[in-house]
Amino acid sequence: QVQLLESGGGLVQAGGSLRLSCAASGRTFSRNTMGWFRQAPGKEREFVAAITGISSNTYYANSVKGRFTIFRDNAKNTLYLQMNSLKPEDTAVYFCAASDGSIWSRGERLYDYWGQGTQVTVSS
Repeated sequence: QVQLLESGGGLVQAGGSLRLSCAASGRTFSRNTMGWFRQAPGKEREFVAAITGISSNTYYANSVKGRFTIFRDNAKNTLYLQMNSLKPEDTAVYFCAASDGSIWSRGERLYDYWGQGTQVTVSS
């Protein structure tokens, strides 16, 4: 059974940093696209960042470009999201997602597996 387990969320002041981790189990995703999404209270879930498997190309939402970095450690089957210069509007539940495929998309339908989410709260 495939499981994605996020960790690293918490409360941080504006301007601070957090690193989220997503540990995958049940299969490896080294050749597959993985991504991060987030959902703020009262809003729909939105794309944050994605990384392809083989080439590790990265893609970001405009709102986080230059502040967030997505990367992966295939030896550990783990995905990361380094978040710097955090803003109150980054407050959300952050979800890890993995695809059975190798192309990337900001659309949720590409992703086949989802974690339960980790809360990130940025205070002003």
